[in-house]
Amino acid sequence: MPETDPLPAPIRQATNPFEVGSPGLGEQAPAIRLPSTNGSAFDLATLRGKTVLVFFQEGIACEPCWTQIKDIESNMQPFRALGINTMVSITSDPLDALKQKVTDEGLSTPVLSDPSLAVSRTYHANQYGMMGESSDGHTFLVVGPDGRIKWRADFGGAPNYTMYVPISTLLADMKEGLDGKA
Repeated sequence: MPETDPLPAPIRQATNPFEVGSPGLGEQAPAIRLPSTNGSAFDLATLRGKTVLVFFQEGIACEPCWTQIKDIESNMQPFRALGINTMVSITSDPLDALKQKVTDEGLSTPVLSDPSLAVSRTYHANQYGMMGESSDGHTFLVVGPDGRIKWRADFGGAPNYTMYVPISTLLADMKEGLDGKA
């Protein structure tokens, strides 16, 4: 008779269509200091006391990424109901090109330029996309008022390469995670 493991296997992956990379839940969010399309330098530390949604994305050539930002902006009220005060996006494209794209798309969300992928590598956000390690994938983080990661989801990794997460799915996954059920 074969031996069986008396402990159940982890079920997080069975219930969520995403991975949770590192740094993960409960960990201090590493510094984010990058130039922003809003004309100033962004510094995550200045947002202590607020809850920030951070969206690492593939960049200018990824139209689903820009649609994702537009749809979040258009549906910000349910995110606010989850405690989100503000959102920022990070990609590896140069700042001038990002400024033009943000203008063309009519976005208000600050998009940060990380051409060296220094911040992206710190968050391992470049591990979950179609372009391999040379570009970010589709990583979402909620950084709480204390600077700790309250929720993380890395959509976009192999084999499914998720390019866009429906707002209802994103909100449900985020709510479940923030409620401690993920």
